[in-house]
Amino acid sequence: MYALVEDSTITKTYNNPRGMTIGDVQYPQNIHSLWPEADLNAIGIYTVVEDNANKRDGDWYTNTDQTLAFAGGAVTATYGTATAKLLEDRNEVDEDGNPLLDELGNQVVTKGLKTAKKAIFDRQAAGLLAKYDWYVIRNTEASTAIPGAITDYRTAVRAKCNSMQVQVDGAADVDALATLFTNTETDGVTSRPLGNWPTDPNEE
Repeated sequence: MYALVEDSTITKTYNNPRGMTIGDVQYPQNIHSLWPEADLNAIGIYTVVEDNANKRDGDWYTNTDQTLAFAGGAVTATYGTATAKLLEDRNEVDEDGNPLLDELGNQVVTKGLKTAKKAIFDRQAAGLLAKYDWYVIRNTEASTAIPGAITDYRTAVRAKCNSMQVQVDGAADVDALATLFTNTETDGVTSRPLGNWPTDPNEE
């Protein structure tokens, strides 16, 4: 991003190099690549410096818009304090504090991160189990035994889904929840506190 500074005030910003008139002079687009930064600064064009000190992971936090400031011979774009996203489900209320109802008379609920993450686990588990559902159907219809490895795998998938959801429910705040999903590497092995799904018996 670039900024045009005139009389110590940022008057314009733009994302891509462009030609422009500054004062009475028309400058072509290619000055951005041909001129050194000092020469661009001399006519008021600055490359915006990104200050991401306050920027947080958008999966867990809502970041503010950037604020541009010109000081010390540089234009800096900074974020304000990020706000943690909703952790638990919230029952919405109207301006008088009464329950906010939908058109069917049901309580309006804004889902929190915990609910959203647990729903992902449910979908993932369903996908892992679905590929072996035919064994269960065949057993029901033809009494054909389900291989032990398949039964063990399906049981392990359900157990893992439940354990991960329990861990999510136990997170005290957004940072604790994010930590559960954070991969770390030790001795070349990548892992996360939540662990991973059981190994498919046909992929071992």
